[in-house]
Amino acid sequence: MPEVSQSSPTSAQVSSVPAELPPVGREVPLAGFRTLLYKEVLRFWKVAFQTVAAPVLNAVLFLLIFAHVLDRHVTGYGEVDYTAFLVPGLAMMSLLQNAFANSSSSLIQSKITGNIVFVLLPPLSYREFYSAYVIASVLRGLFVGAGVLLVSIPFVHLPVAHPLWVLAFGVLGGAFLGSLGVIAGIQADKFDQLAAFQNFLIMPLTMLSGVFYSIHSLPPLWQDVSHANPFFYMIDGFRYGFFGQSDVSPWLSLAVVGFCFVALAVLTLAMLARGYKLRA
Repeated sequence: MPEVSQSSPTSAQVSSVPAELPPVGREVPLAGFRTLLYKEVLRFWKVAFQTVAAPVLNAVLFLLIFAHVLDRHVTGYGEVDYTAFLVPGLAMMSLLQNAFANSSSSLIQSKITGNIVFVLLPPLSYREFYSAYVIASVLRGLFVGAGVLLVSIPFVHLPVAHPLWVLAFGVLGGAFLGSLGVIAGIQADKFDQLAAFQNFLIMPLTMLSGVFYSIHSLPPLWQDVSHANPFFYMIDGFRYGFFGQSDVSPWLSLAVVGFCFVALAVLTLAMLARGYKLRA
């Protein structure tokens, strides 16, 4: 049987072979962060009837009941109509509560169902993890707050004296409660523990922060107590953006809210860096 000769490759063929194979795919910057953020936004947006429309309806019911009962008995800022005074407080209250609910409910559900492992396994830094959850919380809070303001248009004329103040306190307040929701979601092991966190901390602080009244109508002792509540500064500064009037200086409110957010963000990042109650 004749032997088959194997000819060696020519110099032209050798020169045509690349010295190094090209990369299969190019790395996308912040791909993990963007994917997690998309997942968190989609999580609440796919059920927007429950996560956005329902809180807006609750706030409108508050508006209709309190405006009807207290409109002639409670005053806000000077000549400002009580119904108009009430709307920014309800919008901010809804924004804060839903920002907290978004991050806290997402984390506790992932922990209980076990799919938190799919978030922890990818090469995702704890800063990206934190940012994705907080930004999604801010977005949900802003959607709900904007919904409350839009639905209230047929009931009251609401001026916007300083829109940048409205946006600043809305974003900072949502980020603060989003960070607090991450802490609650990490700390809680069961839904009832998370419910206790919301019922005994978040709800009282929002209800007693000047949503339904100006703190100048309170006795001096309770005014001092209100000044110790960071939620008061969020709502008072947010309301200043609409009327140009507030119980305290908006710069003081901005400083207090900003300091509280930075402190809470540092605490949350420290917990995530250690993998507290997330990594075995």
